[in-house]
Amino acid sequence: MTFDKSTLSPISKLGDLLELVIDYRGKTPKKLGGDFTDAGVPVISAIHIKHGKIVWEERERFVTKEMFLKWMKDPLKKGDVLLTSEAPLGEVALVPNDEDLVLSQRLFALRTKSELLDSNYLMYFFQSSLGQEELKGRSSGSTVIGIRQAELVNIAVPCPPIAQQRVVGEVLATIDAKISANEGLSKTLEDIAQTIFESWFIDFDPVKAKMAGEKPIGMNAATAALFPDSLEESELGLIPKGWRVGSLGEIADLQGGYAFKSSSWTESGVPVIKIGSVKPGFVDLTQVSYVDAPTAEAIPDDYRIPAGSLVVGLTGYVGQVGLVRTHHPVPLVNQRVAKFKLKSGEWKIPFIYCFTRGEKFKGIVEELATGTAQQNVSNSQILSIPMAIPNEHIREMFDNSFKPFFQEIINLADENESLKSTRDALLPRLISGELQIPEEMLAS
Repeated sequence: MTFDKSTLSPISKLGDLLELVIDYRGKTPKKLGGDFTDAGVPVISAIHIKHGKIVWEERERFVTKEMFLKWMKDPLKKGDVLLTSEAPLGEVALVPNDEDLVLSQRLFALRTKSELLDSNYLMYFFQSSLGQEELKGRSSGSTVIGIRQAELVNIAVPCPPIAQQRVVGEVLATIDAKISANEGLSKTLEDIAQTIFESWFIDFDPVKAKMAGEKPIGMNAATAALFPDSLEESELGLIPKGWRVGSLGEIADLQGGYAFKSSSWTESGVPVIKIGSVKPGFVDLTQVSYVDAPTAEAIPDDYRIPAGSLVVGLTGYVGQVGLVRTHHPVPLVNQRVAKFKLKSGEWKIPFIYCFTRGEKFKGIVEELATGTAQQNVSNSQILSIPMAIPNEHIREMFDNSFKPFFQEIINLADENESLKSTRDALLPRLISGELQIPEEMLAS
């Protein structure tokens, strides 16, 4: 979506709206006479800025307080806008508080003149099509596309009155806050299911409680009665009496992904889940490739992955398991990613999801994987993983109890897709000034 920028909000150079540009790109502890440490002041780089947030999941690094003081001549402040300068260009987030933080590779920090430019508004400007076009238009490089500070400060920013900017930022931030709240609730539901699964089927806490003459914690009498009151030896060690040793392959099968040709990929269309799409616990549909509709229509239905499906990575991220959480669009699955197929209706997703998300499963997969440059595991190896199989009534109790949790996770993901669509539709229109803020909102 594009607009005639000359007829909408007044345009200003970014540099005229900034109090400070912090640019410590290229600085490292080695150059300053030190090194990274295992604890201390966190170091933030471009890898940590994703989808408008700071994400610490990858490569956490630290420096000492002394190194921080030597490095950060201008400490970051709450509300500073962090912008990636390359690899990738244009990811953005706000500094959440005034705690010490070291600005590292491929990042700018921008401090606005608060009377001229709202930092929330600036963050959303960079996320909009207008902001992305400005960044790309002033970028350079062939292998790695990036932007220099001298070009960054000349970016044209639509600059309505500050009151309007603040309302725009608040409206968009409210939508993002709801998205974050839904994501937090989804994680809580998953964590509850995982904790109870580990207690029942890995640690055997209800059995141990009954052995000690105690009532299993948080369990009613009918559920407690389903568990035995003793353990017995097995090839897996002690397991509840009456349970048996089996394998994952007894309750599920794996369907390998489709072997797409390299010529199949397009810029948009039907999403295809690849290795990098499978994140811990979920499938990230922002990290996919695409094929066009005619190509997708020719692919057999077995390679379509509806909401509620569970997939596992077979190469690189071996054993990484993710749940497809949204109905639209229905993605396809690429080779070296496999979809779990249930062998019996009594085995529902909660049990298999929780088993394959556990530390024991991941440890066994790592032992089974082969390869030096890149780890690989086969369908048969995953399906051979042993497990203590409880009786049918306990399985049904767990699956029936937690099926609503997983349905709610899918519902929340669908709601988030709708919220994101609303936000993404509003974003360019609000930033450009094409959609005006009502006077009553400005007054409040």
